[in-house]
Amino acid sequence: MSSEWPESLDLKIVDAIIDAAFAEDIGKGDLTSEAVIPAETKFTGVMSAREEMVCAGLPIAGRVFERYSKNITWTPRAADGDKVQAGAVLAELEGPAVDLLTAERTAINILQHLSGIATLTRTYADKIADLNTILLDTRKTIPVYRQLAKYATRMGGATNHRMALDDGVLIKDNHVAISGGITEAVRRAQANKLSNIEVECDTLEQVKEAVEVGADMILFDNMSAENMVEAVAIVAGRVPTEASGDVNLETIRAKAETGVTHISVGRLTHSAPAVNIGLDWSALNS
Repeated sequence: MSSEWPESLDLKIVDAIIDAAFAEDIGKGDLTSEAVIPAETKFTGVMSAREEMVCAGLPIAGRVFERYSKNITWTPRAADGDKVQAGAVLAELEGPAVDLLTAERTAINILQHLSGIATLTRTYADKIADLNTILLDTRKTIPVYRQLAKYATRMGGATNHRMALDDGVLIKDNHVAISGGITEAVRRAQANKLSNIEVECDTLEQVKEAVEVGADMILFDNMSAENMVEAVAIVAGRVPTEASGDVNLETIRAKAETGVTHISVGRLTHSAPAVNIGLDWSALNS
């Protein structure tokens, strides 16, 4: 199984996150492992899935061990994006027992969190897999983890929305309120030579206004599926549309069937439960 680094992940950002995690978790050293395990003790082990899951973060977990100790060998047995069953071996490891035990929690924490995001994302993606609606994530991520979280949603089958505030224009309700209306907000954005201007609309009247003023994409915010049918008809295919708010596993299908082109789901990143992954020793010697 390939252990190549994903092109879409910035290694400098990942290394900074790993280093911060080491500082948080290890401090000055692993007092327990250093006290009870002889320094020369070696081991081989396996990292395994303890429940059905979609993998995300395996190269990052491998990078954790590599960054902590050059004496650890990490051999992946699955790939990011794979759906695996409980008991599946994700990777094999060899190296000094103390080093592996010290770095273990950082690696597993990241892998469990990202695989949890990918697993939940795949569940949502499967709900609308036979439709033409594109599943999007949001900026509702744990601070500093955004690049990792959005990588995980891609592994689960979603498409990334804005990575950051400088990555796209989205005029929301507070922008509208402060500007004095959708028309004025859009015109100000256009005057600043901004393109791909998306406007959040709460009502059908706002949808009409946003289309008339020349918005490039319309977001239906917290609209029922019934209202969205009317909103999609108003837009009439002139620009892409997005549904956001009150989207869960029970509602996503009905909203996608309205003909909306995109659906964004914040819970993919802010509410995904971590999956269960374990590291077990298969051999130990000194």
